[in-house]
Amino acid sequence: MKKEFSQNLGFFGLFLCMLTTILALGSIIYFIAARGFSVLSWSFLTQVPYSAMTKGGIAPVIVGTFYITLGAIMFALPLGIACAVYLCEYSPKSIVVNIIRISINNLAGVPSVVFGLFGLAVFVKFFGFGVSILSGSLTLGILALPMIISSAQEALLAVPQSIREASLSLGATKWGTIKNIVLPTALPGILTGVILSIGRVAGETAPILFTAAAFYTRGYPKSVFSEVMALPYHIYALMTEGAHPDKQRAIAYGCSLVLLFLVLFISGFAIFLRQRQRSLYG
Repeated sequence: MKKEFSQNLGFFGLFLCMLTTILALGSIIYFIAARGFSVLSWSFLTQVPYSAMTKGGIAPVIVGTFYITLGAIMFALPLGIACAVYLCEYSPKSIVVNIIRISINNLAGVPSVVFGLFGLAVFVKFFGFGVSILSGSLTLGILALPMIISSAQEALLAVPQSIREASLSLGATKWGTIKNIVLPTALPGILTGVILSIGRVAGETAPILFTAAAFYTRGYPKSVFSEVMALPYHIYALMTEGAHPDKQRAIAYGCSLVLLFLVLFISGFAIFLRQRQRSLYG
């Protein structure tokens, strides 16, 4: 009887935690949607802003956010997987490797503004890329690296050692085993880390504030060396630096809702790929 009561109490506590999380998330979504949905229209999504950003749309802002996020993932994903493969499959077990792994985990907790200052010093100034899509993508890619490496390591370590041994016993090379057996099996777990990193990268303001974002630009970016408008910084600028706060506040909430939809769309596509991969190798 006592064990059953403890079990029911534990289940109630879990249910309460789940309910609190859902209510908090629902409240945030409702708060943004209630204030920004009235702004949404086809012209809002396809036109450029004008009249001190009180009229028009946010098409260049959406495009800039998409370019920066895509560039960051294209940089961080192969590099993060390569680092995880080396640490899990090739590196010898030593104190140095353990220190590297601990350092990677610690980097995930570093404030994003530090990454922004690093990107400003290295990519904008030292390499001379200037305030551009390239600088912002590389900075956000480094920001996403620790999360991708950590999740990829966990996914690779979850693959049973017997699968590796069976492949090697059939004459496959170590790299062939990793490429054809281990990585496809671990891919759903790796994509989980990618999904989480996409959400963080797309919503960061501080790194792109120093490396990529502009308060206002005419038209769309022409190359990777162009500075862009991005949704996180655009929202910040409308709420803090606008000359017409009454008109720009509603636009800021509309931008927040678009950013939410954009992150959900990209994350949903990654989830689809993960589920498809699980069905193939699960």
